[in-house]
Amino acid sequence: MKSKLFLLTALFATVLDGIAALAVDEQAFGKSLGGWTKRDKTAAEYPLSGAIYRTYKPEISPTPDGGLFISVRIDHVRGWLASDDHAILEVTLNSKGAIISAQSNIAIQGRSIKSDVILGGHEAGLAIFSPEGAVRIGTDLVADLTAKLLRENIVEAGRVSYPAVLRHNYNRLFQAIRPDGTPTQVERATPLLSPPTPAPPAAAENPTKAEPAETAPLKISPPAAQPVPKSLSLEIKPYA
Repeated sequence: MKSKLFLLTALFATVLDGIAALAVDEQAFGKSLGGWTKRDKTAAEYPLSGAIYRTYKPEISPTPDGGLFISVRIDHVRGWLASDDHAILEVTLNSKGAIISAQSNIAIQGRSIKSDVILGGHEAGLAIFSPEGAVRIGTDLVADLTAKLLRENIVEAGRVSYPAVLRHNYNRLFQAIRPDGTPTQVERATPLLSPPTPAPPAAAENPTKAEPAETAPLKISPPAAQPVPKSLSLEIKPYA
């Protein structure tokens, strides 16, 4: 009984650690949009494509598998005499911090335009951080919304660019994801490689005797001339 309780406690602690490690840096996300300076510092306003948009702080909740579900509200500010348009961007992360699905819903003058649920592939879902998979999900999301807006005959500039604004927020949100408390791939600087350390000089055979810095060139002198011996006089004796 005690062993089972210990295993359950360890498993629960592991799940909590995984959930606590995965987070979204709201301050970094807001700073990338101009700062949380509107609506009692709960929203950021910024111009884009000739219109004004307002993004609110994201609503974040953990998923059963240790990931995160993120919901971001984005308004199209149309002025005092016109009602604003509204959009919701929903992104789901797995426990490793990879985006596995995204969806958006745009409300314009009582009409609701909802995108399909864009799912990531199997490889993207398993990756710790998959920029390629995140780019593909964002591209498919924008293409789906753009096609549905064109079918609704929406021609106003601020409304036609709504998919691009959602993609802008999607990219900024991806950069604010913290899978393990460290900066993302986009923010992480690549460290410079240090030059290789030179190898120490080889030890001399006789370490006590210092080698001269430079060896003087050897001077080879020609051989000294040998004296020519004097010829000996021959003594001739008669042969008996």
